[in-house]
Amino acid sequence: MNPIPRLLIAGVNSGSGKTTLTLGLVAALKRRGLKVQTFKVGPDYLDPSWLALASGRPCYNLDGWMCGRAYVEALFQRVTADADIAVIEGVMGLFDGAESTGLSGSSAEIAAWLKAPVILTVNAHGMGRSIAPLVSGFSNFAPGVQIAGVIANQCGSETHRALLGEALLAAGVPTLVGAVPRMGFPELRSRHLGLVTADPSTCTQETLEAFEKAAEAHLDVEALLQCAEKSREAVPNLSSPSISTVRVNTSKSFNLAVARDEAFHFYYPDLLDELKSRGAKILFFSPLHDSTLPAEADALYLGGGYPEVFAKTLSENRTMMDSIRDFATRGGVIYAECGGLITLTQSILTREGVEFSLAGLLPAKTVMTDQRIRLGYVEVTLKADSLWGKAGTVLRGHEFHYGKLLSDPSQGESSGWSTVYARRRQNGQPEMDEGFQYINNRILASFVHLHLASQPAALDHFVDLCLSVCKRA
Repeated sequence: MNPIPRLLIAGVNSGSGKTTLTLGLVAALKRRGLKVQTFKVGPDYLDPSWLALASGRPCYNLDGWMCGRAYVEALFQRVTADADIAVIEGVMGLFDGAESTGLSGSSAEIAAWLKAPVILTVNAHGMGRSIAPLVSGFSNFAPGVQIAGVIANQCGSETHRALLGEALLAAGVPTLVGAVPRMGFPELRSRHLGLVTADPSTCTQETLEAFEKAAEAHLDVEALLQCAEKSREAVPNLSSPSISTVRVNTSKSFNLAVARDEAFHFYYPDLLDELKSRGAKILFFSPLHDSTLPAEADALYLGGGYPEVFAKTLSENRTMMDSIRDFATRGGVIYAECGGLITLTQSILTREGVEFSLAGLLPAKTVMTDQRIRLGYVEVTLKADSLWGKAGTVLRGHEFHYGKLLSDPSQGESSGWSTVYARRRQNGQPEMDEGFQYINNRILASFVHLHLASQPAALDHFVDLCLSVCKRA
């Protein structure tokens, strides 16, 4: 494995300040001239958008439950090949993941696999010497997970910082590598799914400079670099990955239209990497601003995002909605995830009580709710041949949405739609079948965000289908 210096910024719990601290550290390291490769643990699309802008490189997700160890190690090795340092932002608390009795899906699992030193972020508001047993417990909880330093967030004063540092030092546990006062970092905007997606309008150069200055003021960046550098000593003990991310040379190609704008941008970058390596020419387009799909498209990928926020604009772009429906009528391949599924429905009823018509391809209406409908990992088994494989294929992913369908599109003898996903939660509990597939097996829509880059057989199946459609076009 590539012996690149690495750090994993973890938290005692969600809301401990991991994202702002990681963003500031990345900005400070880049200002020092380092090529920083960022990662986010877990199935998150929002935090990576900020880290990608801060580093100037795509941010990749590392998820043990969805992807498995071999893929995580291979992806890490591939995308850090030309970087100087890797910075990984954790998810939730350090040991929080897919189960209550093991490391699966947790930041700790990724830290152990990649031999990444952990910097533990603690919300120290109202805390004194108690920080020591807290850090001691985290440090000794799981073999193979090394906590190398502590960042005390929400400190009250310099005296408070000194007290915390002395308590850690006296206890012989990892000590402070940063102390951040209240309001020490700029505040990040958020909406119902989490942070607002970063783009040049929400994450300006001035914003990044503010984060960089805060990091230099409140973090011991040199000490953090030393922690990362020491990780090189452990890396040679790692075996080479048993698989590598696929880089396929092919003379065959097809055109994949991918929706990307303010309303659609939830994509794992390694999925697009893998599709391109198999001959896909990615044609980005905007359902909000373009009038039609790219004319040369052989297949269409409508990813997740915020179509509910831009429902009025989508609805008023009738030429685009008609173009999507016409593409389906002509036998085009369509994969729609979450927000993409919503776009294919008849209409959407917003939380404000306003209904907007959409593409009208899927025979159901969407309603947005104030309560979260689903959040968590999901495993699906294909009940029939589909875009992603033969019947019996098992895939993993996650769901996070506030929208629901008012009716089941697969009901009704003449609907032409059926459910192709037999779903289970990560604990094995069965859920209602989902994954709505059209009778020609070329259209699939679901609220599930599958992790497909780690499933080469599924990608090969999808590519073969797209190539067959392309040949007949």
